[in-house]
Amino acid sequence: MTWTEIDWAALERLRGLFLSGAAAQGAYWRSAAELASYDLTYGERIGWKWDAVLRELDQRSFRPPGAGARALSASARNAAAGLSVLDWGCGSGIAGRRVVRWLGADRVSVLRLWDHSAAAADFAAEAAHDRFPKLAVEHLTPGFLAGDSPVGVLVISHVLNELPASELLALRGLASRAQAILWVEPGTREVSRALIELREQLRDRFRLVAPCTHQNACGLLAPENARHWCHHFAAPPVGIFADSNWVKFGQRAGIDLRSLPYSFLALERRQTVEAVDPTAGFSRVIGEPRSYKGFAKVLSCETGGVTERMLQKRDAPDLFRKFRRPEGAMVYRWTIAEERIVGGEPLSRLTRSGGI
Repeated sequence: MTWTEIDWAALERLRGLFLSGAAAQGAYWRSAAELASYDLTYGERIGWKWDAVLRELDQRSFRPPGAGARALSASARNAAAGLSVLDWGCGSGIAGRRVVRWLGADRVSVLRLWDHSAAAADFAAEAAHDRFPKLAVEHLTPGFLAGDSPVGVLVISHVLNELPASELLALRGLASRAQAILWVEPGTREVSRALIELREQLRDRFRLVAPCTHQNACGLLAPENARHWCHHFAAPPVGIFADSNWVKFGQRAGIDLRSLPYSFLALERRQTVEAVDPTAGFSRVIGEPRSYKGFAKVLSCETGGVTERMLQKRDAPDLFRKFRRPEGAMVYRWTIAEERIVGGEPLSRLTRSGGI
């Protein structure tokens, strides 16, 4: 699919379904050409959100159980050969492909795909074969979904606003069989709050990897935080604003190419002996810093809850500048004085220097 081949009418129909909520009424894909048009445009924007999430997991030095680290030896790669990825509700398959690329296709034994639409699952399988020719790709059977076979890495993307209660219950059952769960959703308040409910239901069996830096109840459930929700912003790739194709797409779709809000969860099954949490004592900024003349405010998710904190420019000029132009996930170990931030150590700096 190229930009000159895009089915604009199909994209407008799909966007109308997503905005109206009608996408929850059943399979909505009509053809492979429609899926290809979506994959190149809306799907790629979802891919940018996944890129942001996976970069944050790298920042936290996280890999799902069995995946190992980037610098695996040949023998270690062979030992990890059993790692599987299940892309549930795959659509065009953009999320599954991003995760396989992140893990390394040679470390994934199989990519399993499931969607209400057979056309979507077929498209996702073909796209995965094109991107990773040696990767085994399977369509999930109803028997696997209803069974009790273990699931490796469960990938879920942009489905919560389309699921009736019965399907959400079935998905929770599937999640209980996973070794790790990577779940990305739109950054709206309604969907974020639904994801928080799932977090609370799963945290007794799974360790919270991200965006949380603790294992306690979500601080946004406190009555004083009812107006907030857990969301973040991905940065689009450099150069798209000078790309006439993307500019045209943004204009025709009526969307701001700069705005990529998302909510997410990354979890791994709890072990008998828990590993040391590398983010213990750190805080995660929710949303983006709000900058004013001489000071900034952030909504900080911490072990003790979610708190709004202020940083004055004079206390930490370098940190203040980073607040004005944040790059990547804002995970910091704050220095606090009189309830204000007066300094902060970024998680990425500790990771690079061997502190984790």
